[in-house]
Amino acid sequence: MRVSAGCFFALVLLIASASVAQQPCSASAVRSIINWSQLGFSSCHAGFNSYESILSPSTVGGLQLKWSYATGSAIASSPAVVNGVVYVLSEDGNVYALDARTGAKLWSHFSGEGSLSTPAVANGIVYIGNQDKKVYALDASTGNLIWTYTTGDRIFSSLTVANGVVYAASTDTNLYALNASTGAKLWSTYIENPYPPSVAVSNGVIYVSAEFYIWALNAADGTLRWSFYTDYPSATAVSNGAVYFAANNPDFNVYALNASTGAKLWNYHYGGNGTMPAVANGLVYVGYNDGVYALSAANGSFAWSYTTGDIVDSAPVVANGVVYVGSHDHNIYALNASTGAKLWSYATGNILDVDSPAVVNGVVYLGAWDDNVYAFGLPSH
Repeated sequence: MRVSAGCFFALVLLIASASVAQQPCSASAVRSIINWSQLGFSSCHAGFNSYESILSPSTVGGLQLKWSYATGSAIASSPAVVNGVVYVLSEDGNVYALDARTGAKLWSHFSGEGSLSTPAVANGIVYIGNQDKKVYALDASTGNLIWTYTTGDRIFSSLTVANGVVYAASTDTNLYALNASTGAKLWSTYIENPYPPSVAVSNGVIYVSAEFYIWALNAADGTLRWSFYTDYPSATAVSNGAVYFAANNPDFNVYALNASTGAKLWNYHYGGNGTMPAVANGLVYVGYNDGVYALSAANGSFAWSYTTGDIVDSAPVVANGVVYVGSHDHNIYALNASTGAKLWSYATGNILDVDSPAVVNGVVYLGAWDDNVYAFGLPSH
């Protein structure tokens, strides 16, 4: 049977769409363009781009600076990259939209105060939380304001968008669920002191870190499913039926919990403050005092560690066999995901704090405390 080129292309898109639909936490794949739509790649916050095919352990050593863009202040948020546009929030109070290929500014929107919030982008809208207590929804093409919602206190939260709902944790000790199109409040629920205030969403369940708990809530109404007591947990990453996080002082353990019940699957004591983990290909990666640990996702056994020159507050991310992480020693590192061997590094002009990179379509995007957004790519790409 002969198939026309048009029908074949439509069939390929249909198969690709079905594949993506089966993965509730995957980012959108449109033809050859992959989107890093929010913190940790998708609503699961697993920090894993399984679609990357250009950068690999054999090619990443050739990364070069493609462009940089100077904002008006330090950047503590991670970038989102959607449909060829990089969205990042600067401490100068502006949200910037930059051309992903050239770094040219497309628009900026002043929101009053800076924030640690990583933008979340869905259906043509950019969502950010801010220290002025507001959630902002901006038109992704123009930066024009669509709606705002005011909470009772500051929002440091990296917002999460899933199934038409925006989730925002405020320091007023509430988690808010807002209609993504209109900003109308669907529900809110008390979550103690959010620490740090960002949530992961997977299969109808919200996982949120509070000062002494991991809470699992029903996404439909915010009611409690289970809680797990711990010390100052990092934000969570959800993968393959497990919730992963690092518990900080004085616990200093990485944990894996059953995502359905909250039962502890394993813990690993590593003796330092830890970041939100990344989970990929059977390993869990977590930044700690001055480096990165890789542990078995199945049982928590040690795989490897890599020591940087200073504190690692940047959550690692993984793409095609490479782990990317920033350090207070000013460097972004690319490590072999299987062995921990260093493959590449680049020194920025200041520390890389909680700002994690985004790795999509053969390019590494990063914001730094030297006020710059960076893009690294291969000379031939």
